[in-house]
Amino acid sequence: MLSRFTGLCRGCVRVTLRPSFQAVRLSSTDDGGSKVVMMPEEFQQQPTYTDPNEKWPNLPLITDRDVLSPPHLPKPQAWLETLSFKENIKLGLIDLHPDIYATVPRLDIIHENVVWQRNYKRISNAKTKTRAEMRGGGRKPWPQKGLGKARHGSIRSPIWKGGGRAHGPRGPKSYWYVIPEKVRALGLSSLLSVKMAQDDLHIVDSLEIPNTDPKFLEDVGKERHWAESVLFVDRLPLEEISENFMEACSRVKTYNVLTTEGFNVFTALKHKTLVLTLDAADFLEHRILYLLNRYDQKKRKNFDVNQRIIYGQMGLDPLGRDRYT
Repeated sequence: MLSRFTGLCRGCVRVTLRPSFQAVRLSSTDDGGSKVVMMPEEFQQQPTYTDPNEKWPNLPLITDRDVLSPPHLPKPQAWLETLSFKENIKLGLIDLHPDIYATVPRLDIIHENVVWQRNYKRISNAKTKTRAEMRGGGRKPWPQKGLGKARHGSIRSPIWKGGGRAHGPRGPKSYWYVIPEKVRALGLSSLLSVKMAQDDLHIVDSLEIPNTDPKFLEDVGKERHWAESVLFVDRLPLEEISENFMEACSRVKTYNVLTTEGFNVFTALKHKTLVLTLDAADFLEHRILYLLNRYDQKKRKNFDVNQRIIYGQMGLDPLGRDRYT
């Protein structure tokens, strides 16, 4: 039951809180004795803690987190919380990247992301018939000349009542399009900054809860003054997330869970409170910084020579790739 610090790439620090132990059981032998047999992992049961001091005797577990960011920008900080207890226990204080969690929010970029997400899956099935598809109208209604009437060739002409439609919708029509990756990354950084400024962003060690009771998960939100709608984001696939948490979350109507691969602006805006695991926060930070600061081949050719020298002296990539990663 030891908590240990694990070093991550790019100078980040992650704390692992899962206890390390081996489960054994006694099995009877033919001679009436007993022997120790290792239990399979699926049958191993983790101990249940009722007191936070019993699980974490030395709090806080983490007081700092190395973030490679420009020195002139102040680093925002967030509490590291846990879902193992109803009480709002602080496991430590971590630093966040200012370009992701404290940037100037671009509401136009957020709106562009929302419009794109609402339209790229949209398919319109609206369809109207042309004069050729209408029933009837094959006979000329009256002779071309001699009656003093306007000349017509079919009663299904678009200018007739009951006629076909000219230039009408001819579905199914797809509204699919793609916005640049940098615009998507700017939308995510603006969203996270807004959630952070409104105190609607929370970071937890993991999504482990002691039981499958949805009342426990609701009590956790009430104890910490979360909003009614909560979105949980984890780095693990949905199949590997705690079964207790998945079952409890599925029984709460306004609680939903996503992986970092499916995290998007539109879904996060529909939920008032956003809860990230520490692994998810690390992954989103590295991924968004990569998309915001990567250089294509054209920009590398025009990269300033003096800037290359400065980057080389700082030990960074002379071409400016991965500036903050």
